[in-house]
Amino acid sequence: MKNSIVFIILILSCFFQLDCTAQKQKKSRFKALVLYENGGHHLPFTKAAKPWLNKLTIDSSFTIDYIESTKTINETLLKQYQVFIQLDYPPYTWSEESMQAFQKYMNSGKGGWVGLHHATLLGEFDEYPMWKWFSDFMGGIRFVNYIPDFASGKVNIEDKSHPVTKGIPSDFIIQKEEWYTYDKSPRPNVHVLASVDESTYEPDSKIKMGDHPVVWTNDHFASRNVYIFMGHAPELFENEAYTTLLRNSIFWAVKRN
Repeated sequence: MKNSIVFIILILSCFFQLDCTAQKQKKSRFKALVLYENGGHHLPFTKAAKPWLNKLTIDSSFTIDYIESTKTINETLLKQYQVFIQLDYPPYTWSEESMQAFQKYMNSGKGGWVGLHHATLLGEFDEYPMWKWFSDFMGGIRFVNYIPDFASGKVNIEDKSHPVTKGIPSDFIIQKEEWYTYDKSPRPNVHVLASVDESTYEPDSKIKMGDHPVVWTNDHFASRNVYIFMGHAPELFENEAYTTLLRNSIFWAVKRN
């Protein structure tokens, strides 16, 4: 009897150890760093994005740390994360150290990047010069204009075989967006995954650029990267095509799909 009890205890001990190990491995799948704007007119988007991201971490077993300033970005910080999500944060106000750390991160191949919307606000803003490296990273573009009163538009998937576009319809409607224009299309320098059909703007707008990519990746870097222009309205998180696109981008950038 005594030997049987000891045997049962050993079995239960092994079971609990295995269960704890599995949970530990599940919790440490990967780490994401999210840089976000805690103010301005993109705050409603941030407030919608954070609970969506937090739920994704639970459903998909990874962890997120949030920062609202680039002041802490350096090589030591970025080495801790397998994906860096630039959530509506512009490519200026960065220190020289933070810029150099990010550039090294994107050249290292050890972590991925997903950038949204404000990440292509490239130019001279608030007495900051344009970050030339980031402009090249985004396909050599410069911000020119945007639709301040918003418009809906149809987004067409151009590369249906890419993991980022998996499970997304060939086209879908974005109900409310600013639709940035640039001095030129980034297409010659990047791999375009989706573009907006400017003829579908509702209401129509004179602010157009012709060939208008809105989702792309730059294959010239060792680290996987995806830029998604759409990222202004909180209602985007009610759009299944958009949330699928964002989820796919995060997991592809971190080499998890």
